[in-house]
Amino acid sequence: MTPTPDTTTNATVPVLEARGLALGYDRHPVLSDLDLRIERGTVTTFLGANGCGKSTLLKAFGRVLKPQAGEVHLDGTPIRRESNRAVAKKLAILPQSPVAPAGTSVLDLVMRGRNPHQSWAKPWTADDADVAEQAIAATGLTEVAHRDVASLSGGQRQRAWIALVVAQQAETLLLDEPTTYLDLAHQLEVLRLVRRLNREQGSTVVMVLHDLTLAARYSDRLVVLHEGGVAADGTPADVLTPELLERAFGLHARVVADPVTGAPMIVPEADEHDVVRHDELAGALNLG
Repeated sequence: MTPTPDTTTNATVPVLEARGLALGYDRHPVLSDLDLRIERGTVTTFLGANGCGKSTLLKAFGRVLKPQAGEVHLDGTPIRRESNRAVAKKLAILPQSPVAPAGTSVLDLVMRGRNPHQSWAKPWTADDADVAEQAIAATGLTEVAHRDVASLSGGQRQRAWIALVVAQQAETLLLDEPTTYLDLAHQLEVLRLVRRLNREQGSTVVMVLHDLTLAARYSDRLVVLHEGGVAADGTPADVLTPELLERAFGLHARVVADPVTGAPMIVPEADEHDVVRHDELAGALNLG
């Protein structure tokens, strides 16, 4: 199911753009004088240490957080000038760790993605139901469509929320830590789905992740935030260097090529506490 294209938008205009953006909470600045463009049809991931402003920036792009200075543009227009409905038709936002109301089925949850297309005089239609069912199919949840969201596995539950934002038919998806609390298999499940939506449906994706190696594998572009601004911005191969890892994350690590995909893979340097001698381990376990 492809997002409804906006034929009035110049393809050279970025989907989202931050201009001189300053963000913070009360008197606590987080980011300042930030300029950043999100290009159409790409997967961009924000990275950085805890508290660097990744989720804060995503909230500003989604108009959840008002800038202290500067502004965000959506398709070339200041986002503050757009109505809530207009923004919701262009941007779909998945916050951290969302929780569905008790007793909500997958289908009921996904139908909520159609809300921006409704009005008080226009209830859900058969077309809305078709869109929701297509979103459920696209996320591989058809067999559990009538099950309670709370009864699903972690990966299925997160896919249900992604199905909701797909049903919204917005061109751009803003995903705040979509793999949080998931085991590795379910993290891969979610990120493969995100990449498939990008490649097959042309969705623009902006997300926040913590796992640097997974971010490198599934992103076109990485933006690393540090000390109130952008420390690095580019392809995974250009951004993830030992020098950047030490500066922005305080991490001593090697960067090697993933043997499967060729993407950068982070291997932390070991110290004496990380290395286990196999002969000592065998003796401790009375092996051999």
